[in-house]
Amino acid sequence: MAMEKGSAFLLKIGDGAAVPAFATVAGMRTTQLQVNGEAVVVTHKGSGGWRELLSGAGVRSVSVTGSGVFTGSAAETRIKANALAGLLDDYELSFESGERMRGRFLVTRLDYSGEFNGERNYAVSLESSGAVVSL
Repeated sequence: MAMEKGSAFLLKIGDGAAVPAFATVAGMRTTQLQVNGEAVVVTHKGSGGWRELLSGAGVRSVSVTGSGVFTGSAAETRIKANALAGLLDDYELSFESGERMRGRFLVTRLDYSGEFNGERNYAVSLESSGAVVSL
């Protein structure tokens, strides 16, 4: 696998259509993706003292965090509206290789900050709801 630039790891938000068009959330400087999987332990007396796990069981989820410089883009405005209303929306993560991941996410945290003599920044956290697919 070839190395990839962090600047090419993008968070995009859907436009609300039945077949959404995705717009890049502008101004992001950092983006992080975490895939979580809950283990279901099925160890028994015949396991010989070794833990056994049930394949395909448990709850899976994807967490996304990002931060950057506030630009006032339509995508940022949509994220803010979703956060205030507690709404799920379609999001896409894209990578330099062309790989993409799509799913519905809830904004679980949205922070704004700014210094007197500096830019306004934001940080956002998203949690998946339902399947996240790799395209």
